[in-house]
Amino acid sequence: MTRDNKKWIINDLLTVSTDFLKNKNIESPRLSAELLLAHQLKTDRIRLYTGFDQPVGEYDLSQYRAMIKRLIDGEPLQYITGVQEFWSMEFMVNSSVLIPRPETEILVEQAVTVYNKYFKEEGRRVSILDIGTGSGAIALAAASEINDAEITALDISHPALETAMKNAEKHGLTERVKFLQGDLFSPFKENRQHFDIIISNPPYVTAAEFESLPKKIKDFEPKTALVGDDDGLCYIRTIINEAYNFLSPGGWLMLEMAPDQTDNAVKMTRATGRYSDEKIVKDYSNKDRVVTARNKFN
Repeated sequence: MTRDNKKWIINDLLTVSTDFLKNKNIESPRLSAELLLAHQLKTDRIRLYTGFDQPVGEYDLSQYRAMIKRLIDGEPLQYITGVQEFWSMEFMVNSSVLIPRPETEILVEQAVTVYNKYFKEEGRRVSILDIGTGSGAIALAAASEINDAEITALDISHPALETAMKNAEKHGLTERVKFLQGDLFSPFKENRQHFDIIISNPPYVTAAEFESLPKKIKDFEPKTALVGDDDGLCYIRTIINEAYNFLSPGGWLMLEMAPDQTDNAVKMTRATGRYSDEKIVKDYSNKDRVVTARNKFN
């Protein structure tokens, strides 16, 4: 986008921005242009369309151009605007947390399904642990659906937890979710706390895969939340091999992972001799994405 003395209106600015982003091979250039401009003007995309002939002031134009530059430099649009939608809820995101993906909603779906089928009629509060909560998307989405759940959201990263707590406040769920800093099950080993559902989207990208990831992921999203050691399975393996110690009898483990990891994960659960009802759940692209397994009754 060239700098000039032209007086810009919303329609013309979006048209030029879209062409510019398209030439820079930016994904969904029109949508990206609209989202950035709506963010800068503190409005929504619908109001952009109803105000196509409205002028854009010099300050907003300058800030918008700066955001366009960040986008073509590879920064994810969600970090520029600071928000991402998940489970029809808007979450604050920044470089301390992964950007929630649509496929991760499968974890929330499974948690709600299991709750309705196995716990809802028991007449007690169900306890849920979200390991590696990041932005808090999974825990808070589950809290929005399961009113009588006691949810613990765990992360090793203090900045991530700060973001998650802000999201809880934003959605009025501060009293519904307990946030805790720690590494996997370490905070619960002393008192051996038990949960009805343990859910996690752990790091599962291999070291080799990380090097070939798109710039907007590799250079901007937190590596520690992405990479699961050389084979991508270290966190998945650890969680499977320890989770049954912290699951109530008949409790459920739910893990997101790469499609080519699901068979190995099922083999791991069976090798422990502690799980039953193992299942692979496909995502919205019909790819194997989530493995669920039930703790055997003691």
